[in-house]
Amino acid sequence: MKPVSSSELDECLGEEARTDRMQVSGEDRSIALKRSEEVRSLDREYFEIKGRIPTGLAMGDKFRENRERILKALGGTSEDWEDYKWHLKNRIGKVDVLARVLNLSDEGKSQIQKAGEQYRWTISPYYASLMDPDDPKCPIRLQAVPSIKEVLDTSEISDPMIIKYNSPAPLISRLYPDRLIINVTNACAMFCRHCLRRKDIEFADVAYPGEMLDQAIEYVRQNPEIRDVLLTGGDALALSDEKLDYILTELDQIPHVEIKRLGSRMPVVLPQRITPELCKMLEKHDPLYLSTQFNHPKEVTQEVKEAIDRLTRCGIIVRDQTVLLKGINNDKHVMKKLMQELLRIKVVPYYIFNCKKVEGIRHFRPPIAEGIEIIEHMRGYTSGMAVPTFIITAPDGRGKTPMYPQYLLQPGVHGKALIRTWGGHVLEYDDEAEAEDGVVW
Repeated sequence: MKPVSSSELDECLGEEARTDRMQVSGEDRSIALKRSEEVRSLDREYFEIKGRIPTGLAMGDKFRENRERILKALGGTSEDWEDYKWHLKNRIGKVDVLARVLNLSDEGKSQIQKAGEQYRWTISPYYASLMDPDDPKCPIRLQAVPSIKEVLDTSEISDPMIIKYNSPAPLISRLYPDRLIINVTNACAMFCRHCLRRKDIEFADVAYPGEMLDQAIEYVRQNPEIRDVLLTGGDALALSDEKLDYILTELDQIPHVEIKRLGSRMPVVLPQRITPELCKMLEKHDPLYLSTQFNHPKEVTQEVKEAIDRLTRCGIIVRDQTVLLKGINNDKHVMKKLMQELLRIKVVPYYIFNCKKVEGIRHFRPPIAEGIEIIEHMRGYTSGMAVPTFIITAPDGRGKTPMYPQYLLQPGVHGKALIRTWGGHVLEYDDEAEAEDGVVW
């Protein structure tokens, strides 16, 4: 077919196609420039400080320096660093080893030892390379290194998800009508200090018997309303490729299962796990989603970017579920920068979770109001794609509940609603009144 020239296209569309509707008069342009400056000024504070927020993509040289120090401490090679199995085998879980990686005081060593006696901890060498060895308040260290505050906090001891009331079959957690969780392992590359399942982790990796997994899959098979299955734990990618392939294949064969999801922090704490072999296997199980957890811009590194790229190239959609953590990301500018960095590497911001009240992690919990304020300073101030939903997990295993800023100030009365815009303007909005017969015009 002969291509249509622009002149021919203009002739087909008529005179209006040749009129530049975007032409603006000098007077109108002056108004537009003033309005642009007004919009810019709404986020001037962020524009001034965003360059001072540390980001992983800008810290490659420092991370490589840390990597060399860690390899020397652990007796590894550059080839070892690319092998996720080496990282898993050499997870840091002893104070004397950690002291060869970070600069720890005697008091700090003692406190880590005491906290570690109560709660399990291990850190992948890769994740340790993101830590500032001299700063105890480093946001990466705070997520990974045990704190004496964990031992001092005894504010809540009950199970956070009331598993015994929400597990109708082995390894299953079900809180919603059309979806459920299969907890496939308790293993992780790193045990986060804010983990809400810390009571279930125990002090050794557990391989759940095959018959338990089969019973969980059979429950899904016998309940046709289940269309969405999340494999998590622990970390779903702590399983071998072969075992994960088996579970996904079984789910693929259930007609009413429409999508599968994997819950994993491996892309963040051990991106070497995202191998070409893993991606080739996952590609067979379309549609497949991966939910991960980034909590600070320092975690968005070049290695992570490459791992996410491998996943997205094979059709895996990666979504982020950040946890709001005091001292780590409970700052409107840090959180916005994190979400913007995620979009750069093709990770979709999905949720910000309020940190659950669980024994040992109260020192991480900011007030709910801080989460709402963070969303308030993201909506309109950055791309809509960068604005996740702020979630609190309801008590007694009642599920996720969204929390929003208040934009509707008064519902429509006589065809007028009162709204507040993201920029703080209070305006009347033309609404449609409901007719007496129930028809809306």
